[in-house]
Amino acid sequence: MMQISESYNQKNSLFNAMNRFIGAVNNMDQTVMVPSLLRDVPLDDGEGVKAPTNGPAYLHQDGDMYSSYMLLKSIRNDIEWGVLQGDERRKEKAGVAEVRLEDDLEKQFHFHLNGLHTVLSKLTRKADTLTTRYKEEIGCRN
Repeated sequence: MMQISESYNQKNSLFNAMNRFIGAVNNMDQTVMVPSLLRDVPLDDGEGVKAPTNGPAYLHQDGDMYSSYMLLKSIRNDIEWGVLQGDERRKEKAGVAEVRLEDDLEKQFHFHLNGLHTVLSKLTRKADTLTTRYKEEIGCRN
């Protein structure tokens, strides 16, 4: 039987990916003392991570550091506190529509796990890039 501590030592575990992302966003949040300085400053991270088209207006802007900062903090909060509100909105829209499940739940699980891991890795790099760019903008070199 695998112990919990063993799973934390796995480099590619979902727990570690989430912890790396949350750590990067926490570092970003502690570094960025004046978020308004991020407005209209392009973030050339090369990741192509787009803000969703639904949700708060600050998530609709593409390309500036402030919208990326707010998006990353929002995603961190969803991971830490859950996305109950999003689930409730989907239920209202879906009404009585049923979701069809495929027979192979293991394939679905692995597909979504791989996707989540990939997205978390990209978001972690985005938070690290934003932190570095902020330090460059304010003239802090470490």
